[in-house]
Amino acid sequence: MATLAHDTHPTEAGARTAAGLGFALLSAVSFGLSGALARPLLESGWSPGATVLLRIGIGALIVVPFGVHALRGRWHLVRRNAGLIALYGALAVAGAQFCYFSAVQYMQVGPAILIEFTAPAAVVVWLWLVHGQRPGPITLAGAAVAALGLVLVLDLVSGADLSIAGVLWALGAMIGAATYFIISGDHGNGLPPMSLAAGGLVVGAAVLGGLGLVGLLPMRASTDSVTYAGGEFDWWVPLLLLGLVTAAVAYAAGIAAIRRLGSRLASFVALTEVLASVLWAWLLLDELPRAIQLLGGLLIVLGVVGVKLGERTTVRDEPTPV
Repeated sequence: MATLAHDTHPTEAGARTAAGLGFALLSAVSFGLSGALARPLLESGWSPGATVLLRIGIGALIVVPFGVHALRGRWHLVRRNAGLIALYGALAVAGAQFCYFSAVQYMQVGPAILIEFTAPAAVVVWLWLVHGQRPGPITLAGAAVAALGLVLVLDLVSGADLSIAGVLWALGAMIGAATYFIISGDHGNGLPPMSLAAGGLVVGAAVLGGLGLVGLLPMRASTDSVTYAGGEFDWWVPLLLLGLVTAAVAYAAGIAAIRRLGSRLASFVALTEVLASVLWAWLLLDELPRAIQLLGGLLIVLGVVGVKLGERTTVRDEPTPV
């Protein structure tokens, strides 16, 4: 037997959904900025490891005070969820970043991003198998349309060279991204969203720093100026923005969105990060999107709408009597 999920208070639920969508888009746009900010830094001599470590480290410094305030002295929540925070920081923060940058050492950026963004499919399967939230046909159709949009946005229709090592690293990044959505959507742990973000960023910075110390993540820096949209900026400007916007704001807004929308819908709205990345690259690096990429962005939006419609008719599997 199956029961249909429904809203008991339409007005309140509608406002919550609207706020959740706003947070989700803010998170996606913030995360999407990281590539455009990082590329000139990498070209000036910064290593991916050093760039990511500073991004996560600066984000942690900004978010931790707010995370501590959100706890309001309830440190028992941190002790009780220490393992969860460690898992979140290691996989969802450090793991996803490290695996992604390792993947792009072996393959093109587009295919690596596409593989990582299969995470929403993994979230749907997880929620189905573990929590009995079987996706309906509209959800599946929306996911398919969004996936097609991703292919067009990344311009992969002509094919891309893939290596086994690159695919495996990208799948590791996908696992990290799926972990981000699943843990962030857990209401039962009692952790305030900002506290979870703070703990994850601290653990993520520690993990990345450890990888750098043992030589798995090369650490190189440069003080050369960088260029965005035709203007020159000091090296610390994009680094500060990477920490403030693409880490602190992005993670906190993402968790707030998942708490309001649920893991499945928030994970599909996050697909707009790919479109945001293209637009930021256009504005800051003068990489003009092609018509096929704009079409892909439209399909992503349509796919997200389909997923939202499917959420209203999600069924929960109940145990079969024995």
